[in-house]
Amino acid sequence: MKKWSFFLTFLLVALLLSSNALAEDSATRAECVEMTKAAANLLLEDRDAGIVEIAKKDGKFVWKDTYVFLMEMKGNMLAHPFIPQLTQKGPLFHVTDKNKAEPKMIFVEFVEIAQKNGEGWISYMWPKPNSRKAVDKFTFIRRVGQTDLIVGAGIYP
Repeated sequence: MKKWSFFLTFLLVALLLSSNALAEDSATRAECVEMTKAAANLLLEDRDAGIVEIAKKDGKFVWKDTYVFLMEMKGNMLAHPFIPQLTQKGPLFHVTDKNKAEPKMIFVEFVEIAQKNGEGWISYMWPKPNSRKAVDKFTFIRRVGQTDLIVGAGIYP
């Protein structure tokens, strides 16, 4: 009986530790806000350095299961650490999220949020980094000062 008790206790502790580790591997809303503010501040200090840093797959704006991206109000992506090809596509206003049933014009909505409120949240479907499967994503969008730049970072709830 003591063997089973020890085994069950060990199993329970292992499960708790692994669930805590998984939770720690997921970004939070607060982190998304904090990281977009930090990215915006860097861009205001040195635009070129900010673009380079945001584009780095192993840079300081990639953490846990998410990242910061950078685009212009004109719809051009300037930096994306996991899909750099987006920077070569020109305005992305025609691109929808990955929800096949009810696609959203997310890049249009990003700009609307930045223009109307300066910042805000949007939900849509998008793949996690290094995945092709679309899942729910909740992204914080922030206008960089009074510039034409927008930064965003999201969570995968």
